[in-house]
Amino acid sequence: MRRGLVLLSLLLLPSCIPGGQKRDERPPRAPASRPPEDVRQCLADLTREGVRFKALPDRVFENGCSAIGAVQLLDIGTPTTNLKSMTCPVARQFARWTREALQTNARVWLNSRVIKIESFGTYACRPVNGQQGNKLSEHGRANAVDIAAFVLEDGRRITVLAGWNGPDEDVRRFLRAVHQAGCRRFGIVLGPDANAFHRDHLHFDMGRGPYCR
Repeated sequence: MRRGLVLLSLLLLPSCIPGGQKRDERPPRAPASRPPEDVRQCLADLTREGVRFKALPDRVFENGCSAIGAVQLLDIGTPTTNLKSMTCPVARQFARWTREALQTNARVWLNSRVIKIESFGTYACRPVNGQQGNKLSEHGRANAVDIAAFVLEDGRRITVLAGWNGPDEDVRRFLRAVHQAGCRRFGIVLGPDANAFHRDHLHFDMGRGPYCR
C-alpha cells in the first residue's frame, strides 16, 4: 500500500508546477538564424576595412519600426557622436564617406583635419520629418544618419546650420563637397537646399534612390 502511494505521488508531481506546465514541456529556444548573405558580406567588408563595430541582434518595434542587420560603429578613424543602431550598409557607406571624402575635403578646403563628427543620431522611430501622417522615416528602420557639425584640429567648429550659407566661401565649398560625396555613396541625401527640416544637418540614408538635394 505504501509503495502504491509513493508511485501515485510521483505521477501527480508535474501537475503541481505553477501554471500546470511540466518541466520538460517548455518550448525550446529557436536557434539563432544566420544573417542574410548581403549582411554577412557587409560585416566582412567592415572588418576588412579596419572598422571596429558591434553586430546587434535583429529587433522589431511598434509602429513598423525595426533594426534588422544592424551594427553599432565603435571606431571609424574619426570620433563621431550619437552613433547607435544603424543598418550595416549605412554603417559601411558612412565609414567610407568619412575616410575617403570628409578628411580629403577638409584638407583641401579648410587646411585642417576633422577630429570629431557631431551627429543627430541614427535610429528613431518616427515618420518622415517627424510630421504625423507621413510615411515611416528611414530612421525608423535604423537606415539613416544625420550629420550636424565638424570639429577641426585647428579648433574651429563647422556647423551645417551656420556654414551652408555663411560668409566663409571655403566653408560653403567644404560642406557642399561632402554633401555631394554623400550623394555618390548613399541612396538618398538631403541638406539645407532640400527643405527647412534639413537646414541644420546632412541626412544620409540607404532608401530607394538615387535622390540628392
